[in-house]
Amino acid sequence: MATAKQIQYRLGQAKKKLAKVNKELTASKNNVKKLEAQLKKAKAAPKKKAAPKKKAAPKKKAAPKKKAAPKKKAAPKKKAAKKKAAPKKKAAPKKKAPAKKKK
Repeated sequence: MATAKQIQYRLGQAKKKLAKVNKELTASKNNVKKLEAQLKKAKAAPKKKAAPKKKAAPKKKAAPKKKAAPKKKAAPKKKAAKKKAAPKKKAAPKKKAPAKKKK
């Protein structure tokens, strides 16, 4: 069973906690009242009409590209006799070095 002093201590702690919570509650209530007043003023204030948005400036046109000069027809090429490419020779396989014998 707890002694009288222990009970008094716990009672004091509970009262402190209650006082702190009440203080926070009062502060919160006041804060709510302030915000409600601000909201009321904001609703009552005359609304400004939104200014019409400016139209975007037209994009500048790119400088006109110069037309390419008409291509001249190339002079007909003389038909050269086609040479057949010589077939490539395959590389000879490398010879392996003789294995060293263990003694």
